[in-house]
Amino acid sequence: MAKKALIVVDYQNDFCPGGALAVPEGDQVVDTINGLVDEFTKSGNVIVYTKDYHPSDHVSFKINHPEGIWPPHCVQNTPGAEFHPGLKVAGPTFYKAFLSHQDSYSGFGGHIEANPEAQSLEDYLKEQGVEEVTVVGLALDYCVKSTAIDAHKLGFDTNVVLEGTKAVNVNPGDDKKAVEELKAEGVQVK
Repeated sequence: MAKKALIVVDYQNDFCPGGALAVPEGDQVVDTINGLVDEFTKSGNVIVYTKDYHPSDHVSFKINHPEGIWPPHCVQNTPGAEFHPGLKVAGPTFYKAFLSHQDSYSGFGGHIEANPEAQSLEDYLKEQGVEEVTVVGLALDYCVKSTAIDAHKLGFDTNVVLEGTKAVNVNPGDDKKAVEELKAEGVQVK
């Protein structure tokens, strides 16, 4: 049987209601995510987490850079960068976009430490013998979508569980477009 991994993407305070870049109803998927964490734990499969982990002068912040499009969020060593308090954490965390000039929506830009020389998510999953991944977290139309598409391109059988994610919907209908893009790339959407 193929070894599986659950990838919990950016389930952080700043992406939940009340956070700096809140995803509407983002806090409402925690029970689904925790249920999957329990399921993957019981079956002896792999669970990993990703975190946006930005320095305060990050390139994606519109206050810092003309090309930035987001308000400051998930700034290193702040409460907003921490996981939502209701989330069950049962595996390693991979930090992404932790250098001022580097951005990454995909969890596959993540490293096990906030250090570009540290082990990458891809290398970790391959080392664990993972062949199939399930992706949940925030937000569907950005980081979840990018992580799932990259997983598929890297050769993992890839699933996204819609009940375990919400979209930020910067533009109305971005959630539906994200699902269409995922399916077009060969990702299974459940």
